[in-house]
Amino acid sequence: MITLTHYLVLGAILICIGYLGMMVRKSAIGMLISLEIIFNGINLTAVAFNRFLHPDGVIGQIMVIFIITVAAAETAIALAIMINLFKKFKTIDVDEVNLMKW
Repeated sequence: MITLTHYLVLGAILICIGYLGMMVRKSAIGMLISLEIIFNGINLTAVAFNRFLHPDGVIGQIMVIFIITVAAAETAIALAIMINLFKKFKTIDVDEVNLMKW
């Protein structure tokens, strides 16, 4: 039988993989994918807590829908920024882009 601990361990693994991906990747698209993996780990833990601690409640699902909405908006804005950076610098490597530096 799958318990809450199984879901929490899987969620923690997803969050760690996403965090490691954010630290290692140099491409902005790779960083976005890693951020989405982090969000999926958070969503998994929220749904697992809701399922095992309050099976009749919907607070966990509402929180997951909110996180998915924020992640979709963040991805759309980040992709628009990356398209503009690519037009200007001809690269999406975050080390090469120094637009925000003084």
